[in-house]
Amino acid sequence: MTLTRAGAPESIRQYGVEIGRRFRPDAVALLTVYLVLLLAVPSSVSLTALGSLGRPSLLWGLFLFGLWGLWRIQAGSDDLVKIRQPVRLAFFALCAIALVSLAAGLLRGQPPDQVSPAFTSLLRLASWGGPLLVAMDGLRTVDGVMTIVRRIAVAGGLLAAFGLVQFLTGQSWLGWLSSVPGVTVDSGGVIVRGLFTRASGTSIHPLEHATALCAALPLTIAVALHPRRARGGGLVGVGSALLIALGSVLAVSRSAIIGFGVAVIATLPGLPRRLRRIVIAGCAVIAVGAGIAVPGLLGTMVGLFSPSGDASTKSRTDALARVPEFVASSPVYGIGFGTFLPRYYILDDAWLLMLIELGILGLLAFASLFVTAVSSTVRASLITTDRQLRVAGIALAASVMAVAVVFAFFDGLAFPIAAGMAFLLFGLCSAVRAVALGEPAGR
Repeated sequence: MTLTRAGAPESIRQYGVEIGRRFRPDAVALLTVYLVLLLAVPSSVSLTALGSLGRPSLLWGLFLFGLWGLWRIQAGSDDLVKIRQPVRLAFFALCAIALVSLAAGLLRGQPPDQVSPAFTSLLRLASWGGPLLVAMDGLRTVDGVMTIVRRIAVAGGLLAAFGLVQFLTGQSWLGWLSSVPGVTVDSGGVIVRGLFTRASGTSIHPLEHATALCAALPLTIAVALHPRRARGGGLVGVGSALLIALGSVLAVSRSAIIGFGVAVIATLPGLPRRLRRIVIAGCAVIAVGAGIAVPGLLGTMVGLFSPSGDASTKSRTDALARVPEFVASSPVYGIGFGTFLPRYYILDDAWLLMLIELGILGLLAFASLFVTAVSSTVRASLITTDRQLRVAGIALAASVMAVAVVFAFFDGLAFPIAAGMAFLLFGLCSAVRAVALGEPAGR
């Protein structure tokens, strides 16, 4: 993915070629930087001077969105992907509905404290679109897709390992960030449930951490199955998968367990039969082993799934009862993306919040992102002759389904890592579709 200008003077074009020989950033490099900023830099950290827009991953996402726009303007016909991408249509439909909802909300009149979050939310949406579009149009080969998949798998394993350290020590190990000049650190860290520490890794909240782990788990299996092209992929994939499985069990969270289960079950159809039994048995051993090794863990987890549940269960039940009241004012296109503030009500459900803020149209567009992403990879897996791409496609579909389920348990779009990971997965699903359908540059 490079930017060229065909009509530039000869001297400028020659100078551009010289620069290109020294440094040619491509989609893999750009997305790798985004992945590092998204997962390695704690999501609670932002640049003080930029306020809520100061998170490094958000800024890099906006840069990717702008770079993609310039590339689309300057690219020749041979550079453009000749394959229709349903995910692209769903994303821009969501953007259009968000703009309409914002305009309608401003015409109705908004409280002063809702105007700034509304515009900030549009920038966040554009930032999420950056990695989505760069992955969709920039990853043209199986090796390019698998490189990003492998790096997500490695990052997931490292996150899980860090979370396990937090679980065992009861500390976040990120307190030193508040002493760094020029940055602001939001509240976050470890949370206690019962007798156990709920690790959050580099996330603000444990559920955000669980989303990243559930999204990465199927990709670790895909990497483990194809170590030849992904250097050292066998050990990397198996090690990351074990760490993520253990981290999910020790997360002391219903959402993490359910998301983990969805990720494993959705990945099984893409595995050889002999490996399906190994994966199922391995998950059972890890779950039972953790319950035996950690006294009281099994009882705590059973209590979370009991009919009475806990305070969070009651909060979600009460929220369902009040949704019709919140939607009634603007059921078609909502009250405005990002304008339903916590002072009104705290909703632990990204789907319900999308319904309130962007109405029925916005909810359909948001759901279309997940549906088109999964359908893109399923179709690609059915027609491709590359076994590695087939497994990667099914793994990406499983990751997207796991994220969709976990989003029903918390407001995922309000958390940088969860939202950024989801839209990056959408882009990777589209890249798999483009490669499988025979996009010329990817053959």
